[in-house]
Amino acid sequence: MLQLAQYQDGRLELQEVPAPVPPPGGILVQTTCSVISPGTEKMKVEQARMSLLQKAKARPDQVKKVLDTARILGWKAAMEKVRNRLESPSPLGYSAAGVVLAVDEMNSRFRVGDRVACGGAECAFHAQMIAVPDLLATKIPDEVEDWQAAYTTLSAISMQAVRQASVQLGDRVLVLGQGLVGLLATSLLRASGARVMGADYVPARLDTALALGAERVVNPGQTRLADAVREWTGGDGVDAVLLCVGGKGSDAADTAITCLRDRGVMVIVGIYDAELSWKTAYMKDIQVRYSRSYGPGRYDPQYEWGGKDYPIGYVRWTENRNFESCLQLMKTGQLNLAPVTTRRAQFTEAVSVYDALMQPGNADIGVVLEYAAQAPERPSVSAPLAPLNVGTTSPAKLPIACPSLDVIGAGNFARTMLLPHVKGQMDLGTIVNATGLSARHVREKFGFSLAETNATCIFQTTGRALMIGTRHHLHAPLVLQGLASSHHVFVEKPLCLTRAELAQIDDAVKISSGSVMVGFNRRFAPAAVELKKLLNTLPGPKTLAFHVFAGPLAPDHWYANVEESGGRILGEACHFFDFSCFLLGRPVKVLAQTLGRPVFPDSMTAQIEFEDGSTAQIIYSAEGDYAFPKESFRVFASGLVAECENFQKLTLFRNRKRSTQTFSSKGHAEEMQAWLSYLKAGSAHPMTYSDVHQSMNLTFAALESLQSGTAAAL
Repeated sequence: MLQLAQYQDGRLELQEVPAPVPPPGGILVQTTCSVISPGTEKMKVEQARMSLLQKAKARPDQVKKVLDTARILGWKAAMEKVRNRLESPSPLGYSAAGVVLAVDEMNSRFRVGDRVACGGAECAFHAQMIAVPDLLATKIPDEVEDWQAAYTTLSAISMQAVRQASVQLGDRVLVLGQGLVGLLATSLLRASGARVMGADYVPARLDTALALGAERVVNPGQTRLADAVREWTGGDGVDAVLLCVGGKGSDAADTAITCLRDRGVMVIVGIYDAELSWKTAYMKDIQVRYSRSYGPGRYDPQYEWGGKDYPIGYVRWTENRNFESCLQLMKTGQLNLAPVTTRRAQFTEAVSVYDALMQPGNADIGVVLEYAAQAPERPSVSAPLAPLNVGTTSPAKLPIACPSLDVIGAGNFARTMLLPHVKGQMDLGTIVNATGLSARHVREKFGFSLAETNATCIFQTTGRALMIGTRHHLHAPLVLQGLASSHHVFVEKPLCLTRAELAQIDDAVKISSGSVMVGFNRRFAPAAVELKKLLNTLPGPKTLAFHVFAGPLAPDHWYANVEESGGRILGEACHFFDFSCFLLGRPVKVLAQTLGRPVFPDSMTAQIEFEDGSTAQIIYSAEGDYAFPKESFRVFASGLVAECENFQKLTLFRNRKRSTQTFSSKGHAEEMQAWLSYLKAGSAHPMTYSDVHQSMNLTFAALESLQSGTAAAL
C-alpha cells in the first residue's frame, strides 16, 4: 500500500509499505478520505525543514535527552541515536474516514464493510490502509459523506474547546484565530446557541467565519479588537475567549484577557505557549483552561489502545463520544464543512499539495485527500500454529549455521544498539514492525529482504534466528511461537511478565530444538567481563552494592502502562538482578522494600543472599539528581575493592594502590557478537537458559517480597 512519509530534512515521499494488521480489539480500515490540517501538519513540515541548530532551539527538551544519553553511554551512542531519529521517516495525518476491511476477534462494535471515521496521530495516517484501535473509530451515519466524516477528529478538537469554555445559551464568545480549528469552533458555538465574534488577519477567513454563523468578524490589523468587543458587548466584555492560535509570547493572551469580562474564561486551544500578564488576569479573576486534543481519553493508553471506556455517568464526553456528536451535527447539517473545504485532491498528489501549502500566501483552510477506489487488500492471516514436538533441547553448539535472521519490532533502541552490530554479519530476512512505514525504512537501512506488519510468516519456517524487540507484553507469546518453530530467539529483557509465562517457556525450551537468549547486555560489557575474571581468582564470598538512578518516569511514557511494560522493577531492574547473578552465582533469598506503598513501585531496595555466602544490595531509585551517574556499583572482595561507573570506568583498589581502566561499551556490541558466533555454529550459546531462568526467577521473587514484606526464598 502507499503511505505519505516525512523525513527530518523536510522531504515528503509517497512510499510503498506493508499493509498494517488490526491492533488488539481494533480494526483495519481502507481509507477513502483524509484531511490535512494546515496548522498542525504545516508546522511539522516546517520543523522538519529546520537546520539542526534551529531544531535544537525549538526543542530544548530533546537536547537535554541527548546530553543525558551522552553522559551515560558516550557521545558516539548519543549521536547514533540522533542520527537514527533524523533519518527515520515519520507519518503524517490524524483525521480520516474509510471502510472496515478486517476486525480483530476481540472487537464486537464493528463489522467488515462498516463506514468509519478514524482519529489519532498514532494511527489515522495519510495512507491507503490504517489500523485503528476501537475507541479511536466511530461509525458514520448514512447521511454523512466520507469526505465530511474525514473531518471528525479535527471537529472533535474544536468541540472539546467549546466544552472547556462551559458556554451557555446566549453567551458571547470571541474566537481568536480563524484557521481550520477556529472556524470549526465558530460553527459549533453557533450550533450551541452562543453568539460569536471571529478575529483573524486574513480577510478570506473572516468571510468563511460569517458563512459559518459568526455574528461579527474583526481584522485586528484594521480595527482595534478591544474596541470592537467593547462596542459589541456594551462594555461588559465577552464571556469566553477561545485562543485558536500557535506560537508563544504574551500578545495574544493579553488581547484575550483585555476582551474578557470579569471572571471570564480563556481556553487555549492551539499549540500556544502563553505568557500571562499577572495583574490584568488577577484583577479580572479570569479562569485559564487548556483544551487537550479530542477530549477525555486522549493520551490515555488504557482508553485508546486498551479499549477501556470511561463510564458515561462519570465522564459524559470522551473523545469517542465527541466523535459521535460531531458526526451527528454533520448529519443534521448544523456543522457545515463546505465553506472550510478549500481544496480536494487525489491522495497520489499529496506531495505536491503539501508543497503548495508551504508556499507564502497560501490560503487553503481544509484540504481533503481522496483515495481512488481499489480492490480490498486484506492482509494474509493464517491459523495459529500448533507447538512442534521436536524432541530434545538444542545443543550447546549448533551443528550448522542459521540461514537467516528475522526481526520483530525495531524501534529506536534496536536500530541504534542492536541492528548495527548484525548488519553485514549474516543474511537478514524479514523485518516486522507495527507500521508499514517504519518496516520499510528498517528494511532499506539494514538490508532486510522483506518488510511486513504481520509476524505470521516468520513462524511458518523453522530453524532460523529471531530477534524480538517489541514492547514487553508481547515478549513471552512471541518467544513461545519462536520455540514452537525451532527458532533461535534473542528477546530484549524482560523475558516475560508473569511466573505463568515463565513456566510455559520452561516447558517449551525442554521440547524445542531452538534456543532462547535475553538481552541482559551488562554481563557482556568489557568492564564486567574484566571484573568477573578478576573475582574468579579471589577466595571467599563477595559483596556487591549496585546503585541505579533511573530518574522520574514521565506519566505518558509507555513504561507507565503496566499492562504493556510490567512496570519498572520487572521491566528494567531485572537487568541488575541478572548482573548480580553473573558476578556472584546462584541466589537463595531476597528481601525487597520500596518507598511508601505505591501500587506499582518504581523505586526499590533489594538485599540478595547467594549460595556461597556472597551478598548484593541493589538500590533502584526514581529519586535523585541527574548529576549523579545513572549506574554505579562497588564490589568488596578479599584484598580488593572495585568501583565502576556506567560500565565506562572501572577503578580497582588493591595492594594499597589504585588503578583505573576506561571502556566505551555497555555490552550491546559484545552481546550481539557472542550470539552471532553461536548462530554461525562457531561457538557455544553465550547464555544458558538456566541463567535466564535464574535471573527472571530472582526478579519475580523480589516483586513477591515487595508485596509480602518478607524475604522470599528461591
